[in-house]
Order: sequence, then C-alpha cells, then structure tokens
Amino acid sequence: MFNLKIGPLEMFLNSILKNTQQKKKYFILILFLYAFSGCTDEKVAFNGQKDYSQHITELQAKYIFAETKEFPNNTQLAIAILHNGTTNFYGIKRENDTVFSIDNHDSVFEIGSISKVFTATLLADMVVNQQLGLDDNINDYLEWPLKGDVKITFKQLSNHTSGLPRLPTNLPLDSVDLQNPYKDYDEQKLKQYLTQHLQLNQNPGEKSEYSNLGVGLLGFMLSKIDSTSYENLLQSKICTKYKLVRTTTDRDQIRSQLIKGLDENGNETPNWDLNVLVGAGGILSSVADLSKFAQAQFNDSDQILSLTRKVSFSLEPNKAEMGLGWAIQKDIGKKLIMHSGGTGGYRSNIVLNMVNQNGVIILSNLSAFHKNNMNIDNLGIRLLKTLDKSNTIVQQ
Repeated sequence: MFNLKIGPLEMFLNSILKNTQQKKKYFILILFLYAFSGCTDEKVAFNGQKDYSQHITELQAKYIFAETKEFPNNTQLAIAILHNGTTNFYGIKRENDTVFSIDNHDSVFEIGSISKVFTATLLADMVVNQQLGLDDNINDYLEWPLKGDVKITFKQLSNHTSGLPRLPTNLPLDSVDLQNPYKDYDEQKLKQYLTQHLQLNQNPGEKSEYSNLGVGLLGFMLSKIDSTSYENLLQSKICTKYKLVRTTTDRDQIRSQLIKGLDENGNETPNWDLNVLVGAGGILSSVADLSKFAQAQFNDSDQILSLTRKVSFSLEPNKAEMGLGWAIQKDIGKKLIMHSGGTGGYRSNIVLNMVNQNGVIILSNLSAFHKNNMNIDNLGIRLLKTLDKSNTIVQQ
C-alpha cells in the first residue's frame, strides 16, 4: 500500500535533510509527514479499557492498545467503525499511564490533510453544477496570470499532478513560527509567489507529486470563483447537505468541543492556522461528522462524491491510483479509498473499503512529530482487516 503521509508517489526525503533541526523545520511545513527521532521515550501504559463490548470486539481492543500504549499521557483517539451499514464509536485516553475507554465521538480535532478530500468535494460540486470544468486552465479564472503563462488544470491541482512544489519558496523555513507555520501566509504572498517566483518541478500532468501548495491554491480559487469564503463553501455545499454539525475551519464555532493538540513530547501545543492555504489542511471535525461523510461515499447515486472517487491519474494501473483528493488502492476483493492527516498537535486517518462498505476513521491529538505517529495509520488498516475478515466469514 502506498502511503499518504508524504504523498502517494514520493520517497521519504530524509536523506536530503542532514540533521534533526533541519528535519523539524521542513516537516512542520507539510501536513503529511513521517516520524523522526527526538521524541522522549514513553512508559508503556497499563491497559485499562473496559465495557467496550457493545462498541468493538476484543481483538479490536487489543489492536487499539497495541498501537497506542506508548503514546503520551493525555493522548486521545476517537474512532468510528463502519460495518454492515452501521457506525460504532469508541474512544480511548491515556491518563496516568493507563489507557481508558471514553466516549469522545463528538469531540473535535484538527483533521489535517483529510481536508483535501473536502476541497476535492467542493471542486466536484462546481464541476457537476457546471461552474467550471475539471480540465479548465486555472489561468482563465485567476485575476493575475501565473508566471510564464503556465497551464495547470483544476484536476491537476486536486490529484497532485500540477507540477507545483510541495510548498512555495516564499514560505521560508528559518523564519516561520514553528508552532503555527502557515498563519502569516496570506493571499498577497501567494500571489507574489505564483506571479514572480513560480517554478514547476515537472510539466503538469506528467506525474503525481504531493503538493500542499496545489490543493491550497485550489481551495483559494474555488472560494474566489464562488465569491465567498472557503468556510462558507464548506458549510453550504458539504456540511448542510450531509448534516455535519461540528465540521468547520472556524475554531470559535467548536471551541468547547475542541481537544487540545499535543506536541511530540505530550505538551499542549497551539492549533494551526492555514490562512490562504486552508483548503490543504485547515478543517476541524469529529468522528461523528466524518462517519456521516464516509457513509455517504457508499451511495453511488451521489454524483458529486462519485466524481471524487473516479480515477483521475494512475500511479500503478488497477492497483494504486488517484481520484480527486482520495488515494485509491485496488486488490482482489477490495477497493480502498484513503487519506491521512497530520499537524503539529494532531494525527488522523480515514480508510474505506468500497467493495464491502466497511471503513475506519481515527482522529487523535497525537502530534504528527511523535516518533510513533504512523501507528495511527497502522491501526486504521488493522481495524479494517477485522471488518473485512468478518464479511468473509459471513459470506462463507
């Protein structure tokens, strides 16, 4: 399975960055990232889960403990398990070196780059409603031309084939606030980069190379085309339609439900403000809301969501592909769509099997810089396999 922590095609760039401080400055500016050394060792927790049988199986509880036992104190995971048309919620919190069962399905977390799936959905909405075409040149919609009259399509922004770099060069690594790196990157800086400093890594459409800049630009353009804010687009075209009541880019709307993010050492850390690049990773949500959005993916009559799951670029034909926002993996008896997210104080994962309509959603306040942050993705796959195995037994 390819990994969306750094992008579906890219090899980890660890060899480029020679020391830990360089790595941290680089990785904090991307919303998907691998773990790196430097976190404090955490005492293995005691398993205090109980009264979970109505929500998860004993095997699932064992997997959850196995993947979270070395997370810092005050780490929470909120989990939604979609199986046979129903959704079960389960949560855990590590407190005083013990992992407890809790109910946190309405709690709100930063979802990081899972936001890109929502931005892709906004794009699909505008395509279906004939406001624009997937293959339209974005220059035709910009108030200022891209440097060199570069021709990039909306589809290429969404499936990471635009050729745009991961981040703009005028988002300097050495001068940003490492606890909130995007907060000062505004429309003026975006315009400056695209009109004066733009340089593509490759020609548009040639290959898929993960770009936070590309999807951030997409979110910015969609809001301009509709003459409104990204938040208003999100609420009017997605949240209202799917009854998502705690999904927003405005922390003031959900502050009482917001779980504090933790840094790699387990200390509270500020939330991230994505500013003009909000479409790349600025959404907050709950597993209760995301489970509604996920269940809607199983409805083939939803033309807009179906468009986001349609293959738009093949990494490895019939195996690893890109939709709009979604990564797609195909194998015998399954078609997975997936995305992960990570910010300074949060890690998230969503993976859905479109064949048997099973899925797992995990939101957490584990830092994407924690050395075991990949356990979130591992847990999602392990839990999904328990559901797929259950379906196989029933069919036999």
